[in-house]
Amino acid sequence: MNIGFISTRLAGTDGVSLEVAKLATVLRRMGHQIFYCAGELDGDVPGLFAPEFHFTDPVALSINERAFAASGDDFQLISDIGKQAQLLKRPLRSFLSDYEIDFVIAQNMFAIPMQLPLAQALAEILQETGLPALAHNHDLYWERERFKTNCIGLFLDNYFPPELPRLQQAVINSAAQRMLKERRDLDSILIPNVFDFEMPPPGIDEFNADFRQAIGLTAEDKIFLQPTRVIPRKGIELSIELLARLDDPRANLVITHYAGDEGFDYLHSLQRLAWESQVNLLYVADRVGDKRGDDDQGRKVYSLWDSYAHADFVTYPSLIEGFGNALIETIYFRLPALVNRYPVYQEDIAPKGFEFVEIDGAITRDAVEKVRQWLNEPSGTKKVVEHNFRLGQTFYSYKALSDCLKAVLVPPT
Repeated sequence: MNIGFISTRLAGTDGVSLEVAKLATVLRRMGHQIFYCAGELDGDVPGLFAPEFHFTDPVALSINERAFAASGDDFQLISDIGKQAQLLKRPLRSFLSDYEIDFVIAQNMFAIPMQLPLAQALAEILQETGLPALAHNHDLYWERERFKTNCIGLFLDNYFPPELPRLQQAVINSAAQRMLKERRDLDSILIPNVFDFEMPPPGIDEFNADFRQAIGLTAEDKIFLQPTRVIPRKGIELSIELLARLDDPRANLVITHYAGDEGFDYLHSLQRLAWESQVNLLYVADRVGDKRGDDDQGRKVYSLWDSYAHADFVTYPSLIEGFGNALIETIYFRLPALVNRYPVYQEDIAPKGFEFVEIDGAITRDAVEKVRQWLNEPSGTKKVVEHNFRLGQTFYSYKALSDCLKAVLVPPT
C-alpha cells in the first residue's frame, strides 16, 4: 500500500518525528511505500511540503491565541477555523491524489490542538473519501494545562480526536487509552515507543573515540548520562543529588540536550545547585546533536549514540513522561539506570520485569548504595542490562511494532 504520514511537522528530533521515522522503517520492511505531508520535512523525502500546515503558520498562531485565551463559546472563531480548513483541504487532496495514498497515518494532529483548521480539514476529507486511517496520538489535549482554558470546547470534542467510521485510534500509554475511553468512548490500540533491537548498538569507533577528551573527561572518569531536554519535568535536580550523595570523585553528570524549550532559568538553577553540591555538571549540548558533523568553529559534533557508547550509567529521574524514549534507548545500549517511578513507568514499563535503581520522587540511601554497587561490580551489572535487553527485544522492538501494525493496516475497499 501507499501510506501517507500527515502532520504539522515531520522533521528534527522531537518525539513525534523520531517515532514516525521508526514507523516508516518498519512499514517499508513490510513492503509498503511511504510518503509525507507536513509543514516541515527533513531533507528530500517523497511527499508534499506545505508550509501552511505548520503550527507556526501565522493563521494557525492567530487562531490558537483566540481559542485558548478565554473560556466560553466563540462562534465567530469556529467560523474562521472552518474557512481556513476549506483552504487547507486543497493541498491535502493534492497529496492524497498525487501519491495515490491508500492509508493515512495522522501524527498527533488529532491530539494536540496546535493546528485547528488542519485537523478539521483532514477529518472532513477522511469522512468524504472513506479512506482508512490511523490517528497516532502522542499527547491528548486534556493532558496539557495550557489547553484547559478555551472557548472551543465543542470543537475540541469533535476533532481531537474525531470519531469516524474508518479512523482507528492509537495511543502510547495505558493511561491515555483509559482516558480516551472514559472521555470520548473511543477504543484505541497501544503503540509504545520502540527501538531496533535487531540492529547491534553502535559502539566506540574512530570518530567518537575522543568523545571523553572533547568534553574534558578521561578514561578513568565515570559518565552519568542525562539524555533528556533541560526542562523541569525531567527532574534533573535528583540526578545532581544522586551524584552529591554518591561522593565519588570519578562521577560526572553529562547533559546532552539543549535547554531553552521552556527558557534557561531551569538550566541556570541546576548549574548553581551542582556548584553548591560540588558535583561536576557538564552541559554538552553544543557537542552532541542528532547526527555527526562539525560546528561552525570546526569542532566535532557527536551523535547522541556516541554519548551512550561512552556512558557508564544513565540518570532518568523524570517526574512525567508520555512514555520514555530515552529509557528504551538505555535498555538498547545495555546501560544501568536510575529511574523515577513516573506514572507511565509504573503502569506500562515496570510490570514487564525490567531492573533499574528505582526511586519515588526522592533519592534514598538504598538507591545511592545500589548505584554504587552497580558502578563498582561490572559483572553483576552485566547480568542486569542483558536481562533488560532481552525484555526490550520482546516488548519494544521493531518486530513488536510490526506485529501491531499488521493488525491495524486495512486495505481500502
